[in-house]
Amino acid sequence: MLAIACAGVLAACGNGKSAEQDFSHADIGHVANVKSSFGPDFKVTNVGPTGIDPRLLTRQPLPPGMTFEPADCAKIATQQVVPQGVKGNMAATTAEGEGNRFIAIAIETSEVVPASDPAKNCQKVGFTGPGLRGLVEVVDAPQIAGVHTIGTHRVLQTTVEGKPRTGELYNYIASFGTFLVIVTANPLVVPGQPVAPINTQRARDLLTAAVKAVKG
Repeated sequence: MLAIACAGVLAACGNGKSAEQDFSHADIGHVANVKSSFGPDFKVTNVGPTGIDPRLLTRQPLPPGMTFEPADCAKIATQQVVPQGVKGNMAATTAEGEGNRFIAIAIETSEVVPASDPAKNCQKVGFTGPGLRGLVEVVDAPQIAGVHTIGTHRVLQTTVEGKPRTGELYNYIASFGTFLVIVTANPLVVPGQPVAPINTQRARDLLTAAVKAVKG
């Protein structure tokens, strides 16, 4: 489940900057505290803390031959949040309910992962290729004091057995010191039921709550 959600994690525009702060009391395991924000209609599970599994945080590869518009904005659609070679630990809480899946992931890295903001002309990037098209656009992220926050919305459209299929994912990322908190939100696909809209307000609130829990 984590692999599915994290595959679409993308860098985007950010707000807030992490000044010199004391994170000696920060604990990624405290991301499990966000469980209390979900009611009985949600199925909530916790994972970790454990070592970072690079397979869970590797960007979703796009097939060769993709065309990007604007052409110089391919980075926003392909960049991964944790660069290769960076080591550390992670913990996560997953909640499924009301037609949505939310995953809050807390990561402590061996070194600071610099925040990366796209250029002004890369706030919305479309891409097309053989049997696939989509877009990545910058979305509002919560303002958190002393924390750099970023947000993106990704849509993928393809065809499966002659029928169109659309996938949608929101990512909200907060970075402070050697810590990252990532919240992903996507709709659950339930046979015979319409796809529910993504509750982006809950996702933003979850990012704020997860950062507060991790910082201690």
